[in-house]
Amino acid sequence: MAEFQANISDPKEYRSYKRTLSESDSSALIGRSIGDEIDGIFVSLPGYRLQITGGSDGSGIPMRPGLAGGQRQRMLLRHSTGFRPQRPGQRKRKMVRGKALGPEITQLNLKIIEYGPKPVEELLGAEE
Repeated sequence: MAEFQANISDPKEYRSYKRTLSESDSSALIGRSIGDEIDGIFVSLPGYRLQITGGSDGSGIPMRPGLAGGQRQRMLLRHSTGFRPQRPGQRKRKMVRGKALGPEITQLNLKIIEYGPKPVEELLGAEE
């Protein structure tokens, strides 16, 4: 089954924390999409709300918010997720993955949107 490496960003403190999710927590997140809000209990943050902001699969292919499903697809991209042009107007065909979480995803990016009673440093600080 899938195990996600979660990168949790804290916009108040301008810090990020890494957490490896267990298989049971990871399987509960499969089927969610970029932009969905999840409960913080999945990443050991009770009382918190987090938003899925992106991720990538084992090959490093990034997830793209505008692409439905969880499959890989080659797209002609301008300046956006998956491509940074070197000159103005440059476009390139790149491989990207859809916005739905699946078992192929290995890294998951999360952002805290609602804070709980305990500080984040107290709950996640030991695993930096």
